Amino acid sequence: MSSRVRTPVYLDHHATTPLDPSVLDLMYRVQRDHFGNPSSSGHAFGWAAAALVETARRQVAGLIGAEPGEIIFTSGATEANNLALLGGARAYRGQGRHLVSTSLEHEAVARPLVALQAEGWEVTLVPGDDQGLVSPEAVARALRPDTVLVSVIAAQNEIGTLQPLADIGELCRQHGAVLHTDAAQAVGKIPLNVRELGVGMMSLSAHKMYGPKGVGALYVSRRDPRVQLEPMLHGGGQERGWRSGTLNVPGIAGLGQAALVAGELLPSEGPHLRALAARLLAAVQKEIPEVILNGHPGHRLPGSLNLGFPGLGGRSLLSKLTTLAVSSGSACSSAEGKPSAILLGLGRDENLAVSSLRISLGRSTTEAEVDYAAATIVAAVRLLSPQ
Repeated sequence: MSSRVRTPVYLDHHATTPLDPSVLDLMYRVQRDHFGNPSSSGHAFGWAAAALVETARRQVAGLIGAEPGEIIFTSGATEANNLALLGGARAYRGQGRHLVSTSLEHEAVARPLVALQAEGWEVTLVPGDDQGLVSPEAVARALRPDTVLVSVIAAQNEIGTLQPLADIGELCRQHGAVLHTDAAQAVGKIPLNVRELGVGMMSLSAHKMYGPKGVGALYVSRRDPRVQLEPMLHGGGQERGWRSGTLNVPGIAGLGQAALVAGELLPSEGPHLRALAARLLAAVQKEIPEVILNGHPGHRLPGSLNLGFPGLGGRSLLSKLTTLAVSSGSACSSAEGKPSAILLGLGRDENLAVSSLRISLGRSTTEAEVDYAAATIVAAVRLLSPQ
């Protein structure tokens, strides 16, 4: 089997994805031929650059059911999350000083919330259940008369669990609070429509959907509700004054192209990745029946698996998986070398959290690679398991 598979096999698409070839081609042409500043409105170089930006704005909006004018380009989902939370909270501070979020958020949401607490805001964190699912009823109980902003991750980046955003969005609409979602892992992988979900703000990232690193976007609703923000960056007034700075035209064009391709492939790519993930899980379960699937078995991202192996005594599998590119958690927590706080929050013990693997399949993953990965993981677990 190994003769049919080039190693290392990349199975860490939640960390980042390779550039789609059409994205790379477009970005090269933009870098070469359209170097103008889109804010230069007095000549053809500026007009050409501005046209590329507006094309990308339409493409991103089309992927999530928004209007082009509701898309604000940023340097990535981290900046988009910070702008949504810090800018949103500060814009609404006259109406209330209470925020609601969950215990399942990425650090790009969790840390801005801590910063807001230092400014005097109260934050209520709603926990997920043992499968990482947040109950709308629990969110409803957390809402208060002074709640102005709610932030719920669309797809948990470590365990892949999808949250019931439409139900939570309706609660927020009835309450008069703005719902923000960090959808960096979900956009381009599952169908998302901001109107149907009832979200007022949505953060997304290009490099999670086969686009370039260093660019993302924030959807900001202009109607039902019309969301207000305070800018974090001040300067030339680009992006409706909410995100000043010369626009990254090649990156934005790449994001737009990535969104276009993702939208075209959504109907076929999701079922294909679900089938591959089911194949990998079944192969591992056949040899190691005690394996634990962390996260919800049904409400999860296609191609996403987080597998725990009891009895390894906390020994990390990663050192035995040098031919596989997988991780033990988010790219951030893996870099810090700590057990996953998300898995600990699900009730997993520290040993199981350390021995769990995040496996995220992608557009180019093959059945042969899945079979190779399953066999490699099984061999590593047997090597580390007590005899």
